[in-house]
Amino acid sequence: MVEVIVIAEGVTEEAFIKQLVAPALRHSQIFIKPVMLNTSKDAKGGAVSFERLQFNVRNISRQCPSAVVTTLLDLYGLPTSFPGFAAAQKLPDVYQRVKAMEAALHQTIVAHVGCRSERFLPHIQPYEFEGLLFSDVVELCRTESAWSGSLLELKKVRAAVESPEHINDGFDTKPSKRLERLLHQPRYRKTLHGPKAAEHITLAVMERECLHFGTWINKLRGLAA
Repeated sequence: MVEVIVIAEGVTEEAFIKQLVAPALRHSQIFIKPVMLNTSKDAKGGAVSFERLQFNVRNISRQCPSAVVTTLLDLYGLPTSFPGFAAAQKLPDVYQRVKAMEAALHQTIVAHVGCRSERFLPHIQPYEFEGLLFSDVVELCRTESAWSGSLLELKKVRAAVESPEHINDGFDTKPSKRLERLLHQPRYRKTLHGPKAAEHITLAVMERECLHFGTWINKLRGLAA
């Protein structure tokens, strides 16, 4: 049995881990538990500072000495204080950027915590969780019947990029803003519709369409070995 604790950015990511990722890996004796970090005295979820992440990874590693700690953090809005952030911005492709940032984060956290390198498995999702939902826009639109009228526009968004993970990080063009703008009656709401849409799309399709996400899931599967 392998215990994996996922530091999730928010409520949507927490539900996604519980409803899709954890059940998919349970048969391999990999037991995944998402946690959200306190972002203030009275709140959890939202942007995670590097200092808070580092502090919590150290505490989790000490409290759960046999567990693997991983992350599900959005690249969009990630604080510039994260290791390797400035250098990664100079790289031309988003996959190169997140890999460089994950490597720098891994090195810094492992050195700070003093744990074995295999016990920390950072994942930074390009650019947002919502990018995963563009893996199959037909199934996305089946989440709410009225959304079918937006299918053509959603297909255009998907066709314009190399992969769902390349939908960019501009304030008005990031994946969540595109969904909020295109999906109405009811309007797309992240915490309500995100996990439901992901279930329609399926984990397997998201892995196939989103290379970086799929690589992370395969690393988690590999822990069974």
